[in-house]
Amino acid sequence: MPLPIPRSFAAGLVLLTVCGPVAAQAGKADAPIPAATLALMAQKGTTAAAPVLFRAYKKESEIEVWKKGPAGFVHIKTFPICRWSGQLGPKRKSGDRQTPEGFYMVPKRQMNPNSHYYLSFDVGYPNAYDRAHGGTGSAVMVHGICSSMGCFAMTDATVGEIYAIAREALNGGQAAFQFQSYPFRMSAENMARHRADPNIAFWRELKAGSDRFEASREELQVSVVAGRYAFAPSRDPAREAAVATYHAVEEARMAALAEAGEPAVRTTYSDGGQHAFWAAYTARGGAVGDISRPEALAYAGQEVVVVPGHRAPRPVPESVWAAWAAPDSGLALRQMAGFVPSYERAPDPFGALAGPPPGALQRRPAVPAGGGPGRFARRRRRTPDSRRRGGRPDRLGRASLGVAPPRSAAGSCARPHITAACDPPIHCQAGDERYSCPVGRPYSALPSRNGDGVSIVTDWDRLSADS
Repeated sequence: MPLPIPRSFAAGLVLLTVCGPVAAQAGKADAPIPAATLALMAQKGTTAAAPVLFRAYKKESEIEVWKKGPAGFVHIKTFPICRWSGQLGPKRKSGDRQTPEGFYMVPKRQMNPNSHYYLSFDVGYPNAYDRAHGGTGSAVMVHGICSSMGCFAMTDATVGEIYAIAREALNGGQAAFQFQSYPFRMSAENMARHRADPNIAFWRELKAGSDRFEASREELQVSVVAGRYAFAPSRDPAREAAVATYHAVEEARMAALAEAGEPAVRTTYSDGGQHAFWAAYTARGGAVGDISRPEALAYAGQEVVVVPGHRAPRPVPESVWAAWAAPDSGLALRQMAGFVPSYERAPDPFGALAGPPPGALQRRPAVPAGGGPGRFARRRRRTPDSRRRGGRPDRLGRASLGVAPPRSAAGSCARPHITAACDPPIHCQAGDERYSCPVGRPYSALPSRNGDGVSIVTDWDRLSADS
């Protein structure tokens, strides 16, 4: 026969059974910030209640903690990421296993002390930029348990400290903390190496924000304009000038690296990566819990060369080329002795284009004003008397004298009715009965001889071709 159990004892067992896990969960969510981390904050001039900011780098598998100090945000410490999934680049849709990239805000309501993954907080994907580009999905977390399907997976101990740091900042009055997620550290060297990646335009937007934070050490005021990230300028003119200078130097550095022959690569993954610290730790037998797709880690971070690199020629030191150019230099003597570079000795490939093309027509000499001995000289109709004196017939069988007879005053013609052929009236010479129209006047096709046997002399200066 079983012994009777007092009701008070039974109620205690029930309370212990129900409240034990809850108390344990509440205990880890309320765990204090480690003393060593508090000491680091004090050294940097900040406190646990000061605003916090996190920066994540996928390729390096790291999350940085920044706290606000008297002169801006200061770096406190860096945590290794145990697992992230997908490839470098932004998250596009639900189920693509991509860990997102961009700028996110985390208010207190997104903190989850009762997470199935020890502790967690939702980074806030999708943000306004993601939604503007059709991004779908939700519940992208920074959590414990080294298993990722698009999240930033930490070990339980690591996420416990991150959670405590974020919790104290929110309890200290910060409305929401910023979470910046990058594909890699946004240095000029990394940007130059990944300049051929399809995501480079998006990464340049992220770099603009990263450069602004690096130069100003102020939390980014982020908006989305025309589908692009935009950042409000600093209220401090000196900080804003520092931002412009820093970004210009970085842009010039990127261009110089590409010009110097830096290879362009794409970094590929089977499914995300892991910090080398945790890889070495597990290799020594350390336990980090369940790791998602451990076989994929063997193919993490493989670089594929898209544009091969090349060595830029070293600049010749000034002392060397100064010696070459000296008057007593052997090189200078050879040059003065008639040295001609090879490119100057080669025939000009375009020289033939400077002359006339083969078989081109040559320009004929200009005809002097008033006629001349050339083929375009004036040609005159001749009377029968002039033809009998040996005039040369033209193509129509007419004789041409080449020189017009002297003109007399208008109205002195023996046959004034002939003036109807020209407008205004023609001039004539009564002796030869020779008539011509004034130069430059239109004329009709005149007969070689009128009805009275008088030859008409026409002006051929206006013709454009030989008759």
